[in-house]
Amino acid sequence: MYTVSSSLYGNKRAWLRLQPNSVAVSLSRTRIISITRQQQEEEEEEEEEASILHDSALKPHSISTNPRPSRIRPQLCVNTTQSIMDNSGKEKEAMQLMAEADKKVKSSGSFLGGMFGGNHKVEDACEMYARAANMFKMAKNWSAAGSAFCQAARLHMQMQNKLDSATSFVDAGNAYKKADPQEAINCLNAAIDIYTDMGRFTIAAKHHMTIAEIYESELVDIEKAIAHYEQAADYYKGEESNSSANKCLLKVGSYSAQLEQYPKAIEIFEQVATSTMDNPLLKYNAKEYFWKAALCHFIVDELNAKLAIEKYEGMFPAFSDSRECKLLKKLLEAHEEQNSEAFTEAVKEFDSISRLDQWQTTMLLRIKKTIQGDGGDLK
Repeated sequence: MYTVSSSLYGNKRAWLRLQPNSVAVSLSRTRIISITRQQQEEEEEEEEEASILHDSALKPHSISTNPRPSRIRPQLCVNTTQSIMDNSGKEKEAMQLMAEADKKVKSSGSFLGGMFGGNHKVEDACEMYARAANMFKMAKNWSAAGSAFCQAARLHMQMQNKLDSATSFVDAGNAYKKADPQEAINCLNAAIDIYTDMGRFTIAAKHHMTIAEIYESELVDIEKAIAHYEQAADYYKGEESNSSANKCLLKVGSYSAQLEQYPKAIEIFEQVATSTMDNPLLKYNAKEYFWKAALCHFIVDELNAKLAIEKYEGMFPAFSDSRECKLLKKLLEAHEEQNSEAFTEAVKEFDSISRLDQWQTTMLLRIKKTIQGDGGDLK
């Protein structure tokens, strides 16, 4: 039997107590050495990259032989001439498509009695014309785009594709609006004829409104604008789209008053006011339409204006409490007294709270001019 001395046992216990610490110390030293080596490697890499940058700065055309890829992010350079085709390139491509489409139309038998495969070629030609039109749009060549859409529309009509033909005519009109307003109107009228023939009166009415807007802003022909707004209103009424119809009629009423067609304007304003005063969502606007009708009455005759105001108060009691009705009564009183200053002050007071628009100002100036000795100024 072997025995272990107490001193040896005590030294062993002491050694066991010290062992974990010595292991931790050695591990920490190893970690420090590892971190130090990593830092040194990173510093060497940075020095090497700086050297490469320095050499490349001195020799712009030299090629680095370093096999390891650089970690420096290259600067991005955008070459606009390569990434985006310029307008002339788009137009050239569009013209090529147009030429190819023309060849397909000529080679097809659609014009000569129906050669085998002719319809297929015409369909391809339609697609090419549409693609060419979009190319022209990208190049902002609006007239060429409109012409290409028209070509596609005619071919669609030739194949009895009425809906596609109407759509192409509308596309042509939208393109021509930016270059040739009259040609835009011609294209939209062609689309309207197709839509009405198909019984799609709501879409036809929408395009009548577009034509009216072109006459308003581009060609400045108010009478023709009125005619198209009236036609749009008729179509909307037939489709029970009363809100859209009233919107068109209000345009007609405003322009009719500007052209001094006051009876027509009065009839329209009263008609729209009557149709809205029973609608919980729209009755608030009725006072505005009665107010416009009363202004037209006032221009024609002072007595007519009095009678009209009384009628409107009986039809729509809320009109009596409106600021517009109170202003009308003040203006009637000033007009009876031929007091232009009182007339002007009443208008100024109203305008300080509810801003008068251009149409209302024009009508009020016409009324004020009927006061003897007045220069026709509201200031």
